[in-house]
Amino acid sequence: MSRPAKPLITRERAARAALGVIDVQGLDSLSLELVARRIGVKAPSLYYHFKDKSELLSEVARLLLVDVELPEWDADAWEESVVRLLVAVRRSILRHPNAAPLLLQFFPKQLLLPTYDRYAAGYPLPVEWRMMMIEGLEKLTFGSAFFEAAARARAIEPMPAFDHARLPSLAAAIRANSLDDEGLFVETIKAFIAGCKARQDSRDAAAEAEGAPTSRRKSKG
Repeated sequence: MSRPAKPLITRERAARAALGVIDVQGLDSLSLELVARRIGVKAPSLYYHFKDKSELLSEVARLLLVDVELPEWDADAWEESVVRLLVAVRRSILRHPNAAPLLLQFFPKQLLLPTYDRYAAGYPLPVEWRMMMIEGLEKLTFGSAFFEAAARARAIEPMPAFDHARLPSLAAAIRANSLDDEGLFVETIKAFIAGCKARQDSRDAAAEAEGAPTSRRKSKG
């Protein structure tokens, strides 16, 4: 029997097969046997590509971010570009809610560093504020995705049922909210960015009143 023109197993193909198992059967049901069956090979063959199951799961976590559909970057519309990027990241994770917990265990931050560098260069804030912006946007994005994914994986509502009479302020806030989960995420990101800008402006105004240098007169780095 002749050998196949292409190898039956690659790291990516095995990881995508594992992701398919997780999507359908859940993370706890994943086994190397099920992954191998999807590819059409024997389970021991996977050990030529992964030293153990954890390494395979790490590659699955990586796929959740590799598969982000990156939006077009508009240098003249930094905030809109950032919002589009973060929405794309969140959507990519939520396409696979059962697999989302893997990002908590195997977060591939190295993969994100070039994107962080590119977007940080356009932040409308002084350079000393940029790590705060990176940290805030990262935590808001992944935190939102993880909570929503957990609810979807368990087929429950993100906000549990409660007695509106006992918690009237929360009930009123929910009734007044007209946004879906993605719309609420977008407005949260915009509010965070606006808050950072407002805080910078407030500090600049205070510094200017004292005759001290403001961020607008400092090097942007």
